[in-house]
Amino acid sequence: MNAPINVVISGSGLFTPEQSISNDELVKAFNAYVERYNQAHAAEIEAGTLEPLQPSSSEFIVKASGIHSRYVIDKQGILDPEVMAPQLPERADDELSILAEMGVKAARQALERAGRSAGEVDLVIVACSNLQRAYPAIAIEIQQALGCQGFGYDMNVACSSATFGIGAAADAIRSGSASRALVINPEICSGHLEFRDRDCHFIFGDVATAVLLEPEEQSRSASAFRVLGTHFKTRFSNNIRNNFGFLNRTAPQSRDARDKLFRQEGRKVFKELLPLVTNTIGEHLDQSGLQASDFKRFWLHQANLTMNMFAAKKLLGREPSAAEVPIVLDRYANTSSAGSIIAFHLHSDDLSSGDRGLLSSFGAGYSVGSVLLQKI
Repeated sequence: MNAPINVVISGSGLFTPEQSISNDELVKAFNAYVERYNQAHAAEIEAGTLEPLQPSSSEFIVKASGIHSRYVIDKQGILDPEVMAPQLPERADDELSILAEMGVKAARQALERAGRSAGEVDLVIVACSNLQRAYPAIAIEIQQALGCQGFGYDMNVACSSATFGIGAAADAIRSGSASRALVINPEICSGHLEFRDRDCHFIFGDVATAVLLEPEEQSRSASAFRVLGTHFKTRFSNNIRNNFGFLNRTAPQSRDARDKLFRQEGRKVFKELLPLVTNTIGEHLDQSGLQASDFKRFWLHQANLTMNMFAAKKLLGREPSAAEVPIVLDRYANTSSAGSIIAFHLHSDDLSSGDRGLLSSFGAGYSVGSVLLQKI
């Protein structure tokens, strides 16, 4: 009987767009839109048949989320009060799609850090919230662009896509259906965000991340992390939802309605999702015979500063330090599936051999993913 295969993350990659929007810039554009809207509907507002829109502020954004800025693919369209959305021209079918382009850049960095070539990869998983088309799979497009072997597929578990992808890749390597895998998370979250909604116009940013997984015995990386275990849970909820899809054209009267973009019931999400997160991670630790105190770092989903600190405090039974729970959402904002991978990519090199870290995601679904790692 063959010995079990230990799988490691041997490299990670991060593509950051060149353009960034500060809270002050975002608020200026939003408030200009609010002023125009209220002026255009002054009669209805005066008559009491329409509620006026309320302005936003940088202070409100920081208090609500901990976000100070975000990277985006297109800044100009978002900050135009008459547009309030990124402007991304469609590409011809024979051009590399924008998600594939971002994913390729992140993947190449992961390969370089792992000391591997694309030709040595035989599984590509694109795991993200915001796939730009139904088919062909972005993963297969990236597979061709990089020159990878084997097969690829797309998967969507919203903000938990990256951890679920890591679990699928590790299982594929252990089972022998793949020898080396890239898990890529290209996210253009600005494309599904309603920038005219005060409650959420500040939440998301754009980015792409990638990790390379392979058998530990084959790793050439000086900073690889062994996958000690994975644990996942989903529970259906409508409190985070986006109804955009190809069937929208069959109901043209509501094709552009508000529900075709991101929306959430924030207080309900906080109340319902956080217990699910901490319980799921607790179950995983119990199954592994470990405690939260056995982990030096927690790379948590970068959605909201209060949520991250609450979850970490609940797990540790005390206030976490900045080193234990690195935060990147202050400058990246919520990047959906990529958030915890950004934190891992930027805050893992300082760990020593034997140190453990916990990679966790949580979001729409509800979905929760937990990946236990140890530096080799």
